[in-house]
Amino acid sequence: MQSTMIRRAVEQDAEPLTALVQGADAYRGQYTSIISGYRVTADYIDRHQVFTAVDPTGRLLGFYALVLDPPELDLIFVADDAQGMGVGRLLAEHMMGQAREAGLADVRVVSHPPAEKFYRRLGAERVGTVAPVPPKVMWERPELRFAVIP
Repeated sequence: MQSTMIRRAVEQDAEPLTALVQGADAYRGQYTSIISGYRVTADYIDRHQVFTAVDPTGRLLGFYALVLDPPELDLIFVADDAQGMGVGRLLAEHMMGQAREAGLADVRVVSHPPAEKFYRRLGAERVGTVAPVPPKVMWERPELRFAVIP
């Protein structure tokens, strides 16, 4: 998406990022518990590599959060009305660039089950399964890894 800009998240982005997570259709029904009460805080933005995708008007299209130690793509969300437009791919490619700059060999992803195909299309390989963590997560989740190519 040529008109989409990726920028580092700032403290003031905490509420809009939280709203994006809370409003995601992908977490309706059986998956609601995992985001129930979840908040993206200013402290979280300060501690991790959090980047947003915005359109030319500044509208939030999506974001990701890369934790450097241990290396993990902790969050990636695309606004429901921006899905299928390449925003997720753009964010994932940007994340890989950040991982490369940080000298990481790979990046772990514990995937939302319906998102596994998305990660695999972008080159992640499934390496296992993460067991449920009741009461918030009542289902197994795919564990994947992106190899960071220098």
